[in-house]
Amino acid sequence: MRHALRVLGLLLLPGLLVAQSPASVQRAVRSITPDDIRRRIAIIADDSMRGRDTPSPELEEVAAYIASEFRRIGLKPGGDNGTFLQRYALDRVRLVAESSVAMVHGGGDATLQYGRDFVFIDNRVEGGDYAGDMVLISGSLDGAVRIDTTTLAGKMLVLPMRSRSRAQRQRLASWHPAGIVALTSAPDSLWIPGVEQSTRPRLRDPSQRAGQPAVLSARLASLAPLLTRLGVNVETMMETGGPLAAQPLAAQIHVHARFAVVEHASAPNVVGILEGSDARLKAEYVVLSAHMDHVGVGRPVNGDSIYNGADDDASGTIAVVEAAQAFAQLQPRPKRSIIFLTVSGEEKGLWGSAYFADHPPVPIADIVADLNTDMVGRNWKDTIVAIGKEHSDLGATLNRVGAAHPELRMQPIDDKWPEENFYGRSDHYNFARKGVPILFFFNGVHDDYHRPSDSVDKIDAEKESRIVKLVFYLGLDVANAADRPKWNPDSYARIVTGN
Repeated sequence: MRHALRVLGLLLLPGLLVAQSPASVQRAVRSITPDDIRRRIAIIADDSMRGRDTPSPELEEVAAYIASEFRRIGLKPGGDNGTFLQRYALDRVRLVAESSVAMVHGGGDATLQYGRDFVFIDNRVEGGDYAGDMVLISGSLDGAVRIDTTTLAGKMLVLPMRSRSRAQRQRLASWHPAGIVALTSAPDSLWIPGVEQSTRPRLRDPSQRAGQPAVLSARLASLAPLLTRLGVNVETMMETGGPLAAQPLAAQIHVHARFAVVEHASAPNVVGILEGSDARLKAEYVVLSAHMDHVGVGRPVNGDSIYNGADDDASGTIAVVEAAQAFAQLQPRPKRSIIFLTVSGEEKGLWGSAYFADHPPVPIADIVADLNTDMVGRNWKDTIVAIGKEHSDLGATLNRVGAAHPELRMQPIDDKWPEENFYGRSDHYNFARKGVPILFFFNGVHDDYHRPSDSVDKIDAEKESRIVKLVFYLGLDVANAADRPKWNPDSYARIVTGN
């Protein structure tokens, strides 16, 4: 008996805690129910929430509701000043077009006027001056980079305007240029509305700070004579694909941008933390994330102007809340700590997750994984796409966990739409670019995507309950594992370091 008591005492010492009992795990899993999921989605995707735009009073209501659920569950606040809310600033700004100009020195010089010759893209620029030597970039931005990107820092990169994915834009920005000039041959019918839109007051992307590259769209007709004088074959440049290449040009671009702030605002993320039970591993964190915003009130479709966003992404948001409720019931708690995160601004450009990744409540190096859920309440009954499986050993872990739980009847499958680049289109991407391994759980889009008809009555809550259970089992496995997840080296080089 004395020996048994000694063994029991050792097992209860910090750092030597036994894993959760099967009964404890099953009790937690049973708390994830279709009725609970449907009830909670109906709260945050109700017409009264008016589509949860960023920013809006209704988004604040949703954030307060999630914070109250985290408090009731027993999580620790992970936001600002001992609260569950982490806020980031949003300024509504107006471009002062008459004071914004671009000048080219070399090749005969040229002065580009805002609106006639160029515009700033997506407000991705701070007011001020941006200047650098011109470097022509040609070829594909996908795949391995065979040029010395360190030579591009501080330069003005000139390249053809194509449909760039977020990952491609991030790759260009990771080379730390002074600016990016995307050449377009768009006709007046497309160019003029773009100019008008760019001069309207709009929210500034809070992830774009001073020192970020200025991103311009310039009319090819305005720059073609100068480029020709610099020895560029303009026609070939606009058509070429093939290997990535960088060609220095004997000219410099100086851009002056001026914006006026017309309104100060802010938006919330909600952060709750379940502290781990292991004396050493509790200093490491698994994040479960989703975005709680949608696109607000818009153009009426069949008389309905409220874009409820039940699947996108009330389903993912409530998946995080349901998982938090389950994890909080475990005895003992998982070895690693878990952060439950719902962000805003995803629909505007991953704003909230970008702010969180830049201002985490714990060191970003101590976050071992992000499991992101975005649109998990529709489509096929027994499969869920897990984007990012090929980039780290989280993919193998998920396959093993899924196989160990056939009762869920939920098969995690690989990315079905690589050409759509969903990897760069939800909040997990801001963790990945910081070096955190990720998995992104995603149904795929449907006919109600970004339409008022994405409503609660179309949610398959029974299916979602099985997805949440799968994410719970996966999160528990990662939180209890002796080793943290590991990147595949090629993926790390491409996604994190931009090489």
